[in-house]
Amino acid sequence: MEHYSFLRQLADSWALLAMFAFFLGIVIWAMRPGSSSVHQDTANIPFRHDDRPAPVTGDKPAE
Repeated sequence: MEHYSFLRQLADSWALLAMFAFFLGIVIWAMRPGSSSVHQDTANIPFRHDDRPAPVTGDKPAE
């Protein structure tokens, strides 16, 4: 039972701290100043082909 208690204590403290640090790192990485153009480009994906349909994969584009 000692092994279980050690793993439980480890999961309750250090693993939680590691997961929080990972989450905080992801949030900081997503909010970094250089990423706004990437996020803007990704947000505009549904509106890229408003004037004409997207080409079907394998077809040559019309000239």
